[in-house]
Amino acid sequence: MTNVVRAVLASLALASLPAAAPAAANGAGAPLLLQKPTVSRTHVAFSFAGDLWIVGREGGEARRLTNGVGRETEPFFCPDGSLLAFTGEYDGNVDVYVVEAGGGVPRRLTWHPAEDHAAGWTPDGQAVLFRSGRASFHYFDRLFTLPLSGGLPRELPLPRAVQGSFSPDGRSLAYVPINQWQPAWKRYRGGRRPRSGSPTSPTPPSCRAPGELDDSCPSWLGIASTSSPTATVPSPSMPTTRARGRSARS
Repeated sequence: MTNVVRAVLASLALASLPAAAPAAANGAGAPLLLQKPTVSRTHVAFSFAGDLWIVGREGGEARRLTNGVGRETEPFFCPDGSLLAFTGEYDGNVDVYVVEAGGGVPRRLTWHPAEDHAAGWTPDGQAVLFRSGRASFHYFDRLFTLPLSGGLPRELPLPRAVQGSFSPDGRSLAYVPINQWQPAWKRYRGGRRPRSGSPTSPTPPSCRAPGELDDSCPSWLGIASTSSPTATVPSPSMPTTRARGRSARS
């Protein structure tokens, strides 16, 4: 009986300890499972142990941004680095939230009962890009934009998409239509292989990235995408003139 009481008291004592930074919580030099990194000009944010953390690009001790009961993941810095959009699991639902990079109370952006996942920003930083199956007739996602000022989401004219990145001028979008079915499958080349597409909206994809590699996480460097060809899908707050670009693979 005495041993049981001691075990319970030890558990309560550990539970009452304040949360430590990832390095301290796992011991100096221990490997860490840091996920979903996003980078601004000055900081790196990531997901660890179900919360969001931030640290300067020069390194140092990470600071926790969120500590909610639910899981927070998929952070994305806005273009000027002042805000983070992320996927939060609060109140029994998965939705998109924003929080200041310096800390504060997260603000909820989406309220649909379907799962909404953060996917990025428009180039002007005035709207968040997210994926959701709210408007799908089956189990697949589409991309939407939602202004920070509020209002209704705008669906991008793509048949399906799970990842996307607007070009710096906001006139084109590099995107990936489907998620990887089984990341552990090696050299899989079947129909569930994630390939990037380049439609002329609203037609189906007419161009795909070359090569035999799986495509994911498209991003732009200057005027070229590092992962995907361009899709002529305009940003809701940018010019609507269509423009096609060339893609470069990293």
